[in-house]
Amino acid sequence: MTDAGVMPPLAVTAGEPAGIGPDLCVALAQTPPAGIRLTFIANRTLLAERARLIGLPFDLPDYTAGSAAPLSLISLPLVKSVSPGRVEVANAGYVLECLRRAVSGCLAGEFAGLVTGPVHKGVINAAGIAFTGHTEYLAEITGTPRVVMMLVGTPSSASLSSQRPLRVALATTHLPLRAVADAIQRESLSATLRILQAALQRDFGLARPRILVAGLNPHAGEGGHLGREEIEVIAPVLEALRGEGMALEGPLPADTLFQTKYLNTADAVLAMYHDQGLPVLKYATFGGGANVTLGLPIVRTSVDHGTALDLAGSGRAESGSLRAAIALAAEMAARRREG
Repeated sequence: MTDAGVMPPLAVTAGEPAGIGPDLCVALAQTPPAGIRLTFIANRTLLAERARLIGLPFDLPDYTAGSAAPLSLISLPLVKSVSPGRVEVANAGYVLECLRRAVSGCLAGEFAGLVTGPVHKGVINAAGIAFTGHTEYLAEITGTPRVVMMLVGTPSSASLSSQRPLRVALATTHLPLRAVADAIQRESLSATLRILQAALQRDFGLARPRILVAGLNPHAGEGGHLGREEIEVIAPVLEALRGEGMALEGPLPADTLFQTKYLNTADAVLAMYHDQGLPVLKYATFGGGANVTLGLPIVRTSVDHGTALDLAGSGRAESGSLRAAIALAAEMAARRREG
């Protein structure tokens, strides 16, 4: 896919040490993707112990800047030793330090992009660190005023007959449901759509992407009888952006827009909130999808699942989503280098 001698490696963070992130990194090291160099950022002892538990070898060289090694490791210290499935609040700082190291390398051109394993938000918050998710944290440490969360996957034949990539972006991310309506304002919605449009053009190679935009309320407000956000906020924003040449359709009722007849002609869907769009995408693509943060100065993708503490150390964790996230990050990084 990419020239391993030219493009820097992708940084891969293992995420929550008690979860399946370390298992996935060990499994990935056995059969790495062809033509994509990877640098894992995790604790060496943690990965070696997890490899022993699941019966796999693990012996990666230490990372050296400029090396052509296909796989390497940056080992950062844990505060407390880890048992699979048992979280330790003391290790929250380690998880964030792995992210900071990866981001600094991406900003410096040392890494072509960042692929993140799943983190445990509750553990990080229990450590006294306000943390709502990777998306918001990466925006904060890169100084990015606004980012957009998008999940990408190809539906299976059992879920949707469309085999086009399904891309679902979010107008709001990790908010309580009661706060969503107040967060959808003309300025923020317009900014979100501009970021989505620019990313689809730059990182996905779509010259004039067609975007379906969901309404907020049932039946997209039913002409104002079930809410006026569509009339007062969403529709005016779409009309203004159409005047700038963007191909937008909506606001559409969310319960019917995820049909093949619509998705077959669309490049992305913008949902108004997390559980409006992501249940559909995860039903259609779970285990093989990837999370993307749009608007950052770096390429960042992630798995589409959580820490799965009950599977850690069992050898049963599936690496399909991590592999999809790596492939997508490599494609995005290659487009940025070419463009």
